[in-house]
Amino acid sequence: MNYIKNDERRRNRHGFGNQNVMGRVFTAPPVLLFFLFTFIPIIMAVVISFTDYDIVNAPRFVGLYNYRKMVNDEFFWIALKNTCVYTLLYVPGGLLLSLGAALYLNVNRKFVSVFRTLFYLPVLSSTVATATLWFWILNPQLGLLNGVLELFGISGPAWLYDSRWAMLAVVMMSLWAGFGTNMMIFLSGLKGVSQSLYEAARVEGANRWQIFTHITWPSISKTTFLVTTMLIISSFQVFDQAFILTRGGPGNATITLVYYIYNNGFNNLNMGYASSISMVLFLIILVFSIINTRLNNADI
Repeated sequence: MNYIKNDERRRNRHGFGNQNVMGRVFTAPPVLLFFLFTFIPIIMAVVISFTDYDIVNAPRFVGLYNYRKMVNDEFFWIALKNTCVYTLLYVPGGLLLSLGAALYLNVNRKFVSVFRTLFYLPVLSSTVATATLWFWILNPQLGLLNGVLELFGISGPAWLYDSRWAMLAVVMMSLWAGFGTNMMIFLSGLKGVSQSLYEAARVEGANRWQIFTHITWPSISKTTFLVTTMLIISSFQVFDQAFILTRGGPGNATITLVYYIYNNGFNNLNMGYASSISMVLFLIILVFSIINTRLNNADI
């Protein structure tokens, strides 16, 4: 009897060992890819940020020179201000738009899946295709948006050619192109809310606003935290929209931090300075993510 039990223990240990080996085999490729294409480049960027490096010649250590240069760099502060303006417009707008669409589509009605698909389609489109569409929408003479405004007696601005409106135009394109992903995340969160809570609230005579504020919103707090964090990170990393729509203009009105990193690194071949800006951008995103965590009372 003891022999049988010992044999079972030995086979269990052997099987568990095989599972550990297979687990390591399957996790090795993504870990290796992460190490090669994420961890090593991050370490290299940190090191290069303390050097003067133009790709052609070998890096030359300059200490904190790049960071001191950043303090007196007028264009860096313009890019930082534009990025913050974009974030202040994009994050609340993206949150409200995606949550509103999710609430509207969180019903069991005919053809609702068709509308979910249509709302998600812009996410699948390339940035170039989206920008081409929005070039037409925002055209000051023949554009759809100004045409609609004229119906209400409003003379629309030259969206992409006016420094006062260019950033708002970039934000509008970004909201339209990207809210579908967050809408689907909110839909998943809404599906997890117990229907019995809604039924009990209706029995008590609660209206729609009371149901939303006391049941729906608290129940999807974790989902809201996830979406808000994703919006903050993507807003500080905005590049494609400004690059394709406005090339950072007019008058540097839409140049962002990532755009400025791109200009320094690939146009001016100043990789050391570009890397130092990217390190500052990383710290900014980290700080805002921590603040968002505290505000949402969520655990990382």
